[in-house]
Amino acid sequence: MLQNVSYNNKKQQGEIDSLVGKPFTLLKRLKLGGVGSPKLYVTTSSKEIDALFLLDHNDNTCNIELRPRGVILRFRSLLETYALIIPYYKLTLFKGTSNAYSVHTDHHKVSVSAQSESVRLFFKKIQQQKAKNSENYL
Repeated sequence: MLQNVSYNNKKQQGEIDSLVGKPFTLLKRLKLGGVGSPKLYVTTSSKEIDALFLLDHNDNTCNIELRPRGVILRFRSLLETYALIIPYYKLTLFKGTSNAYSVHTDHHKVSVSAQSESVRLFFKKIQQQKAKNSENYL
């Protein structure tokens, strides 16, 4: 689900929390070693997201936040902030070439460059959280 999250909207926040859960507590964030990704450089994206990136001339970057039942991929276009809300059951990760990862959900796709070891470790953390979350449903 792609949403414009630039403005504080309680109804929208409630929808996001129902899909991916409320943000982790401070203690849980410390135990996980952080829940936010480093700056990710977008290499390719689906048409709808690409159209938003084409509106400005800045670098196409995003970041990913872990939530208890999913992830939120955030990026900026012009002065607006957009979020791709992805529950774990809809999340598909692909490791492309040696330095690229793709995040897929429904009809949205975002491929990011993984030049540093911290990015690789973060995607490994996402996979671990997804596996842990899917165990809860079995």
